[in-house]
Amino acid sequence: MKIIHVSDTHLVAAGGKLHGLDPGERLRQCFEDIVTHHTDAELCVLTGDMAEAGQTGAYALLKQLLMLLPMRTFLLLGNHDHRQHFCDVFSNVPRDSNGFVQRSKVTSEGVLLFLDTNEPGTDEGVYCELRHAWLREQLAQHHDRPVYLFMHHPPFDVGLPNLDAMRLRDCEKFIQTLSDHNDIRHLFFGHVHRPIFGKWRGISFSAIHGTNHQVPLLLNKDPHNGAFAFCQEEPSYGVILIANDMTTVHLQPFLNRQTIYYEDYK
Repeated sequence: MKIIHVSDTHLVAAGGKLHGLDPGERLRQCFEDIVTHHTDAELCVLTGDMAEAGQTGAYALLKQLLMLLPMRTFLLLGNHDHRQHFCDVFSNVPRDSNGFVQRSKVTSEGVLLFLDTNEPGTDEGVYCELRHAWLREQLAQHHDRPVYLFMHHPPFDVGLPNLDAMRLRDCEKFIQTLSDHNDIRHLFFGHVHRPIFGKWRGISFSAIHGTNHQVPLLLNKDPHNGAFAFCQEEPSYGVILIANDMTTVHLQPFLNRQTIYYEDYK
């Protein structure tokens, strides 16, 4: 199974700029690259911060751009998103019984769970008891299947002080809920605007660049007195391959892509 992972698009209204870049144009180029190379993907997941400030116009632009993709898409909320504005534009996106944008998908390789960590009024990730109850129910229902998690906020520190200050709250409760299932295969998240890979409490994880701007690798130091630093590293998306008890994540830059073929290479 092939899954495309896109994150942190930070769209504004059509034609608008963010950090000197056009996030709508960047996302269009991203989707066009996916269409050129990965039409065989089973689905595409956007792990949050779809809009820079939760604007209705940004979601309208996203809806238009998603028409470029031939595969099914799954949209998650991040801290920059606005749940009601998103639902006003994407009125058909399933929500759980409490209105959170959470859902599951059963596939040939296991169960994909898409989590909602958005909480109005804070940039931190929040997973309240109502959401935990939904997650526990899903894990119990699929107790005999491999599970893959998608969410916006990481539930642990990644070594970037500004981002660690707004990770998921109460990570101990989160891992306690996950411990009810003995086969959590991988955790995919956004938020950090960086490619990060590792293992947490026995669960492998990965994160990717945003499609517009990135966060510089300033480990364990905050030279800007709390102000965020952004950079223009090349954006990319993830190509996830799941098969034969193995998860592989490829990172694919999509700007100025050029392939040179060496026919006589030995």
